[in-house]
Amino acid sequence: METQEPQLPEEDNLHEHHTFTVDKGQAPLRVDKYLLNYIENITRSKLQTAAKNDGILVNGAPVKSNYKVRPDDHIRVLFPHPTYEALLVGEDIPLDIVYEDDALLVVNKPAGLVVHPGHGNYSGTLINGLIYKFDNLPNNSSERPGLVHRIDKDTSGLLVVAKTEVAMRHLASQFAEKTSEREYVAMVWGDVEDDEGTVEGHIGRHPKNRLQNTVYLGEDADKGKPAVTHYKVLERLGYVTLLSCKLETGRTHQIRVHMKHIGHTLFNDERYGGDAILKGTTFTKYKQFVDNCFKLLPRQALHAKTLGFVHPVTHTFMRFETPVPDDMVQCIAKWRTYAKHQDNK
Repeated sequence: METQEPQLPEEDNLHEHHTFTVDKGQAPLRVDKYLLNYIENITRSKLQTAAKNDGILVNGAPVKSNYKVRPDDHIRVLFPHPTYEALLVGEDIPLDIVYEDDALLVVNKPAGLVVHPGHGNYSGTLINGLIYKFDNLPNNSSERPGLVHRIDKDTSGLLVVAKTEVAMRHLASQFAEKTSEREYVAMVWGDVEDDEGTVEGHIGRHPKNRLQNTVYLGEDADKGKPAVTHYKVLERLGYVTLLSCKLETGRTHQIRVHMKHIGHTLFNDERYGGDAILKGTTFTKYKQFVDNCFKLLPRQALHAKTLGFVHPVTHTFMRFETPVPDDMVQCIAKWRTYAKHQDNK
C-alpha cells in the first residue's frame, strides 16, 4: 500500500505574511499561542482560522493550531490577502532629509512617525513618504523598500536609507558586522550609579507581555539574541539621569530593554512602565511636576542623535548629527531647574 505525500495548501491563493525560526531554548507551546507572542495586533481566533485554512506551515507542512512548536521549527504564516507592504502606496509626507546623493539619503525622523507599515499602521509611514518621492528603491530582506534599519515610532532621530541595491547590501553588512556608529540621547529614571558602563544581555520576546522584549541571561540566553549597549552619564538631574547610549548591536527596543534591566527605565516609556513615577517623593507638588513633564514630552525620552557609516561608493566614513528635539529639550530644562532648586534647599 503506497503512502501519500501530505497535501500542501494552494499557495497561489495565499500570501506569506510572517516567517519565524523557533529559538533553541523554546519549551513546547501551542503554535497559536507562540505566534501571539511574535505578531503584533493579531488575535488568537484569526490565527486559528488561518490554521484551518492551511495557512500555518511548520517545516513546509500545514499544522493545526494545537501543534506544539519545537526548537528550530521554521514557521510560515499565510493569509488570503496580500501583505500591506505589497500594497504600498506613496503618500506626500514631509521628510526632513539631512543628506542625499545617488546612493543613499539620511532622514531625521520625528517622534510619532512609524517607519514601516504593519498591523495597525497601514499608511502614513516613513516608507509611504519615501516611495512617493523616490522610484525603484531596493527592497531589504523583509521586502521593505530602502530600509536599512529602523527606530521606534516614538523615538526621534537619524535613519539611513539605501537608494540602490549596492548601497543596500553594503550598508546592511555594516549594521550586521557592528561597524556602523549609532549614538542615542536618553533620559532615564533614577540616579545612574556609574559614570559609564556597558549592558550585555540577550534580548528576546517577553514570555508574558508580547508587546515587550526582555533580557535573558545564563541558561536562558538562547531565548534571545546577543545585545550590547554602552552608556555614559551626560548630566545628573536628581531623580532622572541624562545618558549617551551607543549601540554595538541593534535589537528591537534595545536601549529601552537594557535600561529597564539595570533599573533605569526610560522616562515616560509607556510600554516599559516609565510613564509612572519611579523615583522621587510622595509630595503632591512633585507629582504635579512630573505630570507636567509627561505633558511636555508625551513619549519615551529617546533620540537617535548620531549616525556614522562608510559610504558604499566613496568608501569614506560619514557621520551625521541632529539636535535633540524641542520636546526633550524642554523636559530636560524643566528637570534641570528642579534639580538646582533641590540642591539649593
